[in-house]
Amino acid sequence: MENEEFQSGQQPPVIPTAPPAKEYNELKQAPVMKVKDWLIIYLIMLIPIVNIVMLFVWAFNENINPNKSNWAKASLIWLAIVMVLYILLIAAFGASIMALMQGAAGVSVY
Repeated sequence: MENEEFQSGQQPPVIPTAPPAKEYNELKQAPVMKVKDWLIIYLIMLIPIVNIVMLFVWAFNENINPNKSNWAKASLIWLAIVMVLYILLIAAFGASIMALMQGAAGVSVY
């Protein structure tokens, strides 16, 4: 009976099979970080000097969760940008204050 159905030029149906499950190392997927992990990270970020050291540790250590590593790298980039802007701002205000002081010193009341 099966032969009669497929003799009319039809091919037998193909049953799709799922590919074999890949191992964790093959997928290279990091586990999801929990809210508790992020709360601990932000608690550490509140501690002066330790926060900067830990950002470097998390950013450049290969054994750290890639999500945390990428976040630390982005935080370091923002830190560098803000520091450059602060330096430029302080230099601009310093120069304007120096100009005002020099101008005020040369002005006579009489």
